[in-house]
Amino acid sequence: MIVPLEHILILAGLLFFLGLGGLLAWRANLIMMLVCIEVMLNAVMLIFVAGSTRWGNADGQIFAVFIMALTSAEVSLALAMVVYLHRRKRTVNTDAFSEMKG
Repeated sequence: MIVPLEHILILAGLLFFLGLGGLLAWRANLIMMLVCIEVMLNAVMLIFVAGSTRWGNADGQIFAVFIMALTSAEVSLALAMVVYLHRRKRTVNTDAFSEMKG
């Protein structure tokens, strides 16, 4: 059974806006912000793979692999940052890090 491209785009749009809404709702918690960014990147990967399947070339799948590599690097750096900030301030609440503002 082939899923129509419109259904995949609707699902990806819902995922993206769910991640965006979560990012705006949980601005106080650093870990939840990172999870919401991951959901948004997964929606973008879904669109790339759907477009790749629709037009019959592998470009979208290659971009999806690059996004997976980017997200794994982002997760490792973000986890290191969260551990450092938790050791420094004993919280992951972003409001406690006001000295990081420009």
